[in-house]
Amino acid sequence: MVILGIDPGLITVGYGVIVASGQLELLEAGVIHGGSQQDPLEKRLLAIYEGVSGVMAEHHPQALALEELYSHYKHPVTAVLMGHARGTICLAAAQHGIPIFSYPATRIKLLLTGSGGAGKGQVQRAVQARLGLKVLPAPNDVADALAVAICHFLVGNQPEPIKTARASK
Repeated sequence: MVILGIDPGLITVGYGVIVASGQLELLEAGVIHGGSQQDPLEKRLLAIYEGVSGVMAEHHPQALALEELYSHYKHPVTAVLMGHARGTICLAAAQHGIPIFSYPATRIKLLLTGSGGAGKGQVQRAVQARLGLKVLPAPNDVADALAVAICHFLVGNQPEPIKTARASK
């Protein structure tokens, strides 16, 4: 199974494509640049859409694992803006017929490191170990995207489904 993991953002979207067949194998990972904060929102969303669509068209994933948005209540505008990016990614998945599975960051960290409060370095090392990489995955957006893809693989291989994962069609 080919799994596309995405760490959504408006300026930088991390992505990672893995093949899960007995063991995990990294196909491709990188970032999609949505532009700068000075660029109009619609221009950034178009760049994200085109970048994500290109990855989907090239690798034909069977699942999109997407990190859920987290926003502090003191910053509601951030949540709304991030929702635009996430919605753009979901639209691309729907157009490519790819089912979407959403996971909270704490669940991803718990499955990969054993701690829902793991730091960025711990997540990078866990991803490196799971994929047998010679170097730490970087930047953090890429490591987080690979982590959510690995999380989806792990959830799929557990005897009982995890209730925090939601599939949408």
